[in-house]
Amino acid sequence: MQLSLDDVANLLLTVPPLHEQTAIAAFLDAETARLDALTLEATRAITLLKERRSALISAAVTGKIDVREAVGCAA
Repeated sequence: MQLSLDDVANLLLTVPPLHEQTAIAAFLDAETARLDALTLEATRAITLLKERRSALISAAVTGKIDVREAVGCAA
């Protein structure tokens, strides 16, 4: 079924009052800001974990730490 321009023009839409629209927009802005902050925090944590992983691998490769016991090898 297709809608014609006349069909669309004759549709009745329910629109919340302006104060409710404003409240909804404010709520969405606050939630979006909260999610953005959580995303930034997660991104920082991921970056830090990658740096620590790289440092750990480097320390293991250069012999600064002994990882043989951790992987079950005999010394």
